[in-house]
Amino acid sequence: MKKLLSVVSLSLLFIACSDKSEREAQKMRAKQMTIDSINAEQAKQRIIDSMKAVTAEREARAERRAADNTSGNSSTTEKTSSTTKKKGLNATATGALIGAGAGAITGAMVDGKKGEGAIVGGLIGAAAGAGTGAIIDGKKKKKAASQTNQ
Repeated sequence: MKKLLSVVSLSLLFIACSDKSEREAQKMRAKQMTIDSINAEQAKQRIIDSMKAVTAEREARAERRAADNTSGNSSTTEKTSSTTKKKGLNATATGALIGAGAGAITGAMVDGKKGEGAIVGGLIGAAAGAGTGAIIDGKKKKKAASQTNQ
């Protein structure tokens, strides 16, 4: 009877200990998933904020150009604006940056190994973004050339 009681007590002790460690492991996995989702949302928000900043900057430039066109002689303003080179990144570089960011975020979320998935996703996204940007640059150059010829 004592042996039976000690065996039952020992088995209950092992069950209780293993259940507690399993519950703690589940809690840690849930916490890590929450942290990962928060990080992903923050990364998405940073991308959205940077896109809004770029849009606001473009609108401000357009307003300055419109103000310059109305204040001065429009024929001289058109000549100077066509000869000046626009500063900033071209569409190929912009596409590569956006693609790399989106690919890294997607790769980290999809792959079990966060760092490895982010690197692979970033490289694939950068390549796809650069390709898309190059196509856009080509179309812009053709459009500018056709307007110059007219």
